[in-house]
Amino acid sequence: MNGKIGVIAGDGIGPEIVAEARKVLDRVGTVFGHRFSYTDILMGGCSIDATGVPLTDEAIAAAKESDAVLMGSIGGNTSTSPWYKLPPKLRPEAGLLKLRSSLNLFANLRPAYLYGELRAACPLRDDIIGDGFDMMIMRELTGGLYFGRRETVEKDGVITAVDTLTYSETEIRRIAKRGFDIAMKRRKKVTSVDKANVLDSSRLWRKIVEEVAKNYPEVTCEHMLVDNCAMQLVKDPKQFDVILTENMFGDILSDEASMVTGSIGMLASASLNDTKFGLYEPSGGSAPDIAGKGIANPIATILRAAMMLRYTFDLDREAAAVEAAVQQVLKEGYRTIDIMPRPGESTEGITEVGTAAMGDRIAERTG
Repeated sequence: MNGKIGVIAGDGIGPEIVAEARKVLDRVGTVFGHRFSYTDILMGGCSIDATGVPLTDEAIAAAKESDAVLMGSIGGNTSTSPWYKLPPKLRPEAGLLKLRSSLNLFANLRPAYLYGELRAACPLRDDIIGDGFDMMIMRELTGGLYFGRRETVEKDGVITAVDTLTYSETEIRRIAKRGFDIAMKRRKKVTSVDKANVLDSSRLWRKIVEEVAKNYPEVTCEHMLVDNCAMQLVKDPKQFDVILTENMFGDILSDEASMVTGSIGMLASASLNDTKFGLYEPSGGSAPDIAGKGIANPIATILRAAMMLRYTFDLDREAAAVEAAVQQVLKEGYRTIDIMPRPGESTEGITEVGTAAMGDRIAERTG
């Protein structure tokens, strides 16, 4: 298999962590007989420095010609970077919004997986954690409250702000289908989260999800109100497989789920369109304070590469090999500084390594 991958190294620690993901992908190619070619694409602060804008039309064209795009972190220090003295439409993050829109990326995948070796970082009690949890939050990314009509007006001396939450049947159906497709690759359970006891948009959401569910008889489908889901994530996270939800609810719940795992540096993310194309992007920021020090954790980026193998290229065996390699390296006690034991905890059998060394060890154990 020949795969064409666009690479957005980005800013801050982006180039360092992306380099390690490429190292692991090259190892996958060697072991399993695939060939991956890479096209470098400028986006974010580095693009502003080079071209004056966070994303050029040429960069969008290069992304569209790729099978998938692997992205590092973008942006900088919002207090000190000159990028944030520019108008909002010219700041680094505007490039990401433009890329998502240009590629019609409507489905955001945020896995939350607790490694047994890192259970001490989880803020939940041991009796709640049990033998761990493994969930995927499927968030609709281009509709809902964030993209509805909005205005702020003053009438009779009173300022009023209005944000409109709108969803069409088509928008709901396509994200629901993608959620059930993902569930078929996992444990075949979908929890659809809404606020159907209050919102018309949620009542339509539930209706369409139930219609889509009929086409997936192997998948168990349940509905849960968003406030209950927020509670259940900290009460019994292992009950969840795929959480399917709209834009704002998904934004909030995915951040909650990420902190339940204990480290955002371990979490991958992807945004997909209605083809196999995906933008495999970070959950965290560019960490400019540690850029160039060789201490950033590359595991989330490597796991994004594994997601790309699974969801864009349908290489489930290869994705599993990368994930198993990450698990093995953690089991052997290797840690970057962000996932080292906390003060007072035992460091017996634990070895601190840098960015490149962590990538080397994962690559060596892939296969």
